[in-house]
Amino acid sequence: MMGQRLSFHRFLFIFWLALFAVLVSGDSDDEWTYKHEPGRCAIRGHCGKKSFFGGQLPCPDNGPAEDPSDAVRERLVNICGDKWSEGPVCCQEDQLDALSSNLKRAETIIASCPACKENFFNLFCTFTCSPDQSLFVNVTKTQLASSKKLIVTELDTLVSDTYGTGFYDSCKDVKFSGTNGYAMDLIGGGAKNYTSFLKFLGDEKPFGSPFQLNFPRPAGREKDGMSAMDNTPKQCNDTDTRYRCACVDCPAVCPALPEVAEAKTCHVGALHCLSFAVIIVYSVFLLVLVAVVSGHVAYQRHARHKSERLRLLQDAAASDDEDEGDVVLDAGFLDRPQKYYRLNTFFDKVFRKLGEIAARFPAITIGTSIVIVGLLSIGWVRFAVERDPVRLWVSPNSAAAEEKAFFDEKFGPFFRAQQAFLVNDTGSEPGPVLSYDTLGWWFDVEQRVQRLKSISNGGTFDEVCYKPTGDACVVQSVTGYFGGMFSSVDPDTWQDDLRACTASPVNCLPDFQQPLKREMILGGWEETGDVVDSKALIVTWVVKNHPEGSGEEAYAMDWERSLKSLLLAVQDEARDMGLRLSFSTEISLEEELNKSTNTDAKIVVVSYIIMFIYASLALGSTTLATKSILYRPASALVQSKFTLGIFGIIIVLMSVSASVGLFAAAGVKVTLIIAEVIPFLVLAVGVDNIFLIVHEFERINVSHPDDTIELRVSKALGRMGPSILLSATTETIAFALGAVVDMPAVRNFAVYAAGAVFINALLQVTMFVSVLTLNQRRVESNRTDCFPCIKVRNSEGLSSSLTGGRPYAAEDEGLVQKFVRRIYAPALLNRKTKVGIVVAFLGLFTAAIALIPRVSLGLDQRIAIPSDSYLINYFNDLYDYFDSGPPVYFVTRELNTTQRAHQQQLCGRFSTCDPFSIVNVLEQERKRPNISYISEPAASWIDDYFIWLNPALEECCVEGATGEVCFENRNPPWNITLYGMPEGQEFIDYLSKWIESPTDESCPVAGKAAYGDALVIDQARLTTPASHFRSSHTPLRSQEDFINAYASARRIANTLREHTGVDVFPYSKFYIFFDQYATIVRLAGTLLGSALAMILVVSSTLLGSVMTGAVVTITVIMIVIDIIGSMALFGVSLNAVSLVNLVICVGIGVEFCAHIARAFMFPSRNIMERAKSKFRGRDARAWTALVNVGSSVFSGITVTKLLGVIVLAFTRSKIFEIYYFRIWLSLVVLAATHALVFLPVALSLVGGEGYVDPESDGGLEEDLTSRRYRALLPEEDDDDYDFDD
Repeated sequence: MMGQRLSFHRFLFIFWLALFAVLVSGDSDDEWTYKHEPGRCAIRGHCGKKSFFGGQLPCPDNGPAEDPSDAVRERLVNICGDKWSEGPVCCQEDQLDALSSNLKRAETIIASCPACKENFFNLFCTFTCSPDQSLFVNVTKTQLASSKKLIVTELDTLVSDTYGTGFYDSCKDVKFSGTNGYAMDLIGGGAKNYTSFLKFLGDEKPFGSPFQLNFPRPAGREKDGMSAMDNTPKQCNDTDTRYRCACVDCPAVCPALPEVAEAKTCHVGALHCLSFAVIIVYSVFLLVLVAVVSGHVAYQRHARHKSERLRLLQDAAASDDEDEGDVVLDAGFLDRPQKYYRLNTFFDKVFRKLGEIAARFPAITIGTSIVIVGLLSIGWVRFAVERDPVRLWVSPNSAAAEEKAFFDEKFGPFFRAQQAFLVNDTGSEPGPVLSYDTLGWWFDVEQRVQRLKSISNGGTFDEVCYKPTGDACVVQSVTGYFGGMFSSVDPDTWQDDLRACTASPVNCLPDFQQPLKREMILGGWEETGDVVDSKALIVTWVVKNHPEGSGEEAYAMDWERSLKSLLLAVQDEARDMGLRLSFSTEISLEEELNKSTNTDAKIVVVSYIIMFIYASLALGSTTLATKSILYRPASALVQSKFTLGIFGIIIVLMSVSASVGLFAAAGVKVTLIIAEVIPFLVLAVGVDNIFLIVHEFERINVSHPDDTIELRVSKALGRMGPSILLSATTETIAFALGAVVDMPAVRNFAVYAAGAVFINALLQVTMFVSVLTLNQRRVESNRTDCFPCIKVRNSEGLSSSLTGGRPYAAEDEGLVQKFVRRIYAPALLNRKTKVGIVVAFLGLFTAAIALIPRVSLGLDQRIAIPSDSYLINYFNDLYDYFDSGPPVYFVTRELNTTQRAHQQQLCGRFSTCDPFSIVNVLEQERKRPNISYISEPAASWIDDYFIWLNPALEECCVEGATGEVCFENRNPPWNITLYGMPEGQEFIDYLSKWIESPTDESCPVAGKAAYGDALVIDQARLTTPASHFRSSHTPLRSQEDFINAYASARRIANTLREHTGVDVFPYSKFYIFFDQYATIVRLAGTLLGSALAMILVVSSTLLGSVMTGAVVTITVIMIVIDIIGSMALFGVSLNAVSLVNLVICVGIGVEFCAHIARAFMFPSRNIMERAKSKFRGRDARAWTALVNVGSSVFSGITVTKLLGVIVLAFTRSKIFEIYYFRIWLSLVVLAATHALVFLPVALSLVGGEGYVDPESDGGLEEDLTSRRYRALLPEEDDDDYDFDD
């Protein structure tokens, strides 16, 4: 990348090449070249210089061509080839010296392509020495040199379109690895056609052509006696193998890569095939349903008319034996289950016994629980939060993590980038950012950065910067075009100078000698094509990176903090100038993420506090009706359960603490997701279970007032314990399945969640039962809540008059319970309502499935930081204006490159390289960037190394002892076939020398600057344990682009392994964060599918019905799918954060559904007997389930979670707003509606056969008790709330 800082302006050899001539200006072309005929020259020899620092220029000479001396002939043949071995020429020895020098500089860049080299040499050899020179060369201007001789300062050269096009085509794709770019950028200024190419070669420049060499179009010049140079150009895929170029430099000779099977999505019009299919299926379902309902209605009408006709024919008088209008009341009682489920009976007895023990020994139970939780919480001493995104999202055993570790170990950590954007968009619309005054101010800003000292250590940029050439820091900025000095900016010509530099960056090299591409330093100029109209100025300061935790890294980070402070101040200066500055340092993202976490923590705490307060108040009001508060306020003080609610919340916190302590002691680090989500999850589960226990206990208090407190508590737990077991077991198993996932964020969450839910369930059936017992003792001793030392004297009297001496009142039934029993449940289970509900929920399910293809992958960095962060503008500008992609490295491991076969598997510039070598494949992939996301040629160290050995490059490889040019007299000689190239120990010796050779204008293919950190040499084993081939991605502007680029790089590496057998992998700095998306869809499907499968197995087993278990599982599936559909609507993408939330959705969905399902399978006898006459069978049990636990589910989990989630809407963190507020709001709404609306209807239609609830079956005594319970309830005219079928 920044590794090859070359003084390319030296060999902008516009070879100019010696070429060498001059004149005083003349008005008439023919004054200097007055004859244009074969055998006649136009220029010859050197006559002097234009200035002291200029190059030698040729003399105007229209004389005949002459035969050279033998020495000159030999020299000419050595330079230009055997075709010059005879005949007269128009050049002299001094011209040949200049020609040779300039051509050798060009050769270092184009030598890898023989056709380009031949055409290049042929053009200038012909121009300089052709005996027919006057036919195509015409001197137009001369001047007097200091030698008092005329020198040529300008001339025209005619080149045919055929030769010019062929010349350009042979060179346009030649690569120069040193700059990771094209040779055309260096020898042709990035020309896009042959006329621009020739113009660049001929333009007079301080470090280029010493005179103006024009290449006018040849058409119309025949009348002057001139004719264009029309040699036959060599093609890069020439039939003569001596001139054929390698694949990397000539697309025409490349083998065709196999077509990439793109992941094409099926569409029907604008709809995804999945969406289209489910819509069609649902539409067919609706048509069938309409047909069935219509047929049923028609049949009923027919049957009713027939019945009426028969009744008219019969005697209207009633028979004495007939029942005249008697109504069978409590019809549901007639359909109550008669069978027992042994497993449920067993668990009923276990929980009843457990409840009795906890109730009889509350102090021991509570003390033991506290001690155990305390012991588990000792693990907090090893509490550690994992903040490193790499360790958080990527498994340490994953390929991506291992590859990053390998890259950092072998080549050093990736450099640290500090980047800034100066943008002119403070007005109504963006405008040009560049002006003379703005440039002056920005030059000053960069000077301040150069002088900046770090806060703590006093370090400067020069001490921490990246210096690939050893002396100059890498700063990619428009100031580099002007040498970093504002004095070099001409107020009148700076715009033209800037255009010239961006058109030919090699003419305006910065101190670190790397051409500055305009895409890297200017943005927003694409609309007009003029860089002066750029809307953004981009600056990148590159800091050398060091191993994590090292002192050098801390030193660099300290300087970065100082840079951040400086740029924050510069933002104000920019604002005063009507501009906007955005920036990011290497430490910025982590600091802003931590700031976001601190902001989130406050909102989360407020959310939990609100949920705690509500849960305590709601739990305390379970037996407090409005009448009780108004007419018996003293009794209300006793009946309140606020303290009980507080203990319930404490138990939730204890379970979280115990889980964290247990797994922290085991070395499982906490993540921010765990800290923010686990309390939410456990609170949802815990509060719901507490409400269920308390509500059931209150019912037993009314129905069994004469039993002891311990017996009543044990009965309550005996009934609700199996229900808690069902929900806790399914949730624990569902979460525990996530522990097998490799992604640490998901795995650690699953472990902590499973532990917290399990411990919470244990504490609820033990410690909370004991607290409930103590609370009931307080109530029956008429002591006030919160202050049990205070006894209310008149509370007992007020309550005893109503309940026979017991402080319970029948009208204490809550408003929600009464609403569910009298209005909601009867309306929901109406036949027409059920049909509508099924249709509506299946429609919602269909819509959610149709939306699944619209769920995207990724996590935009702008979402993860606070909405007011200064990085928001930076990321926006990065995507809008930065038109360059991140570097990508293809890394080889343990490859013995001393062997010829392995060399051929890597190289690309020699004729015997493997057609599917690494360099060749990367070059082919570069040609399809829309698929490969590769934009630049690969920097090939092995090709440049072998080119460096070319003896024609006399200033490159020189033997230290003798000073001789390497390989000069070698047999076989250096050649394009690789045969004769070094192997074994000789390969390593020369390689070690090459990697230390300085890269400069005399030898741009030397290895120190470009490849100093690109390979590792093992002298002992004679091998290269690691090396890389550097390229660059296309600009990546979205999460989809990053994901696709990573996937493409993986595909390319796999292709390379298949064809070459070389162990190669791709690496880019961002890969580690996007590795999760390669498997996240499959991971999500596996994780959620496994959890749902376990829910089916566990619920079917504990409920005693596969059918009911299937209904529960299908309902949870519908909840999860609907939430995924809502993710598409709310713009929530799939990533590790949302995957954790989907796992939570499974657990919470089970919590919503499990209690209602169990209440359906084991209906309470007392409640079922009150079912309306029209509710029979499954309808009666569904009504019973809703009346029994519906209010607990609504009050306990729905409202609690809704209040907590609503608070999250006020967060400043986008990640919390999108990934928590939106998903959790969807979860609460969808789970509540499915559990309280769809599930009872589904159970009433296809639920399994019910069983006797052991707690409701107690023989005659139980029957009499239940009758007394019903007698205590107020008389109600349920018919007032009846609904027609």
